[in-house]
Order: sequence, then structure tokens, then C-alpha cells
Amino acid sequence: MVKNEIYNQCQLAVNELINVAKLKKGSILVVGCSTSEVLGSKIGTNSDPNVAEQIFSGIYDAVKEAELFLAVQCCEHLNRAIVIERRATCNCEIVNVVPQKKAGGSLATVAYHTFNDPVVVEEIKADAGLDIGNTLIGMHLKKVAVPVRLSINKIGQANLICARVRPKFIGGIRAVYDESLL
Repeated sequence: MVKNEIYNQCQLAVNELINVAKLKKGSILVVGCSTSEVLGSKIGTNSDPNVAEQIFSGIYDAVKEAELFLAVQCCEHLNRAIVIERRATCNCEIVNVVPQKKAGGSLATVAYHTFNDPVVVEEIKADAGLDIGNTLIGMHLKKVAVPVRLSINKIGQANLICARVRPKFIGGIRAVYDESLL
């Protein structure tokens, strides 16, 4: 796999998702990623920090340009906790753990060591998300999550599933909804 290919795929996916989800400055984008799956291996078997750096760079460059916050999900060994910048935590309770390649995953480790003021929280309610390699990010999305199809459906060899959120519909047959929020 060509080094820039993964970076480019990630940047394309994030930019498309930002547009489709109509994310605004300060929105939170959550990303879960198995570098093992990106490389064509079974999740959790081939964690690769170099691939994680390419993925992180492609995503983070697009997120910074759009003035969003990036939340990176850890692996199941840290209960899918979230690495995020402290200023984006919205008073979430911070937990004490430092992600590592085999306990947190390569992408979370790269995020922790790249963010200016990283913290780990147990959960976040994000506005949109990318799931690279079937990592189950749904628990970190606001209600109601809506699937988003992009022009690409893989990063490397990993499946790419994306979602945005919309406000809940309330009311009944007489309710009228604001189309701009859909």
C-alpha cells in the first residue's frame, strides 16, 4: 500500500463527511480505527503505529482545517474510551490511562501523543463519526445516528462506515420539522 494512499483516503472521507453532515466549527468527529484491518489482518492482531500516523495525519489535517474537534476511540481493552483535547471534553469525567499499542490501539496512541493537551474520557457524544475496520463507534454518537455513504467505502483494506446525527423527532401527526436540521 502506498504511504500517501491511506492519508489521501482518510482526508477524502473526512472532507466528504464534514460536507454531508454539515458539521460546524466546534463539532466533534469521533473516529475508531483498526490498523490491523487497514492492513488486511484481523482486528487486534497487527497493530501498526506507522499506518496509524498516516491515518491520523489525513484525518487531523481535515479536522483542523474545518475547526472541528477530533475524538479518537481506544480499543476494547480500554473499554473504547476516547482520547480528545481537554478543551473539547464538555465537562466529561476524565479517566487516568495512557493508550498504548496493545491497550488502546495505535491510532489512539498517536492521538494521545500528538494532541496539545490530551485527556481520556469514558464517553463522548459526537456529531459524526468514521468507523474504520468495524470498531463499533456508535456508542459515542449523539442520538439519532444516520448512516452516510461516501464515494469510498474502504481505508486500505478496512471497511469504512460513517454516520452523522440529527435531532430527535418529537410530536405526532401534527408536528412540523425543520428541514435544515435533517
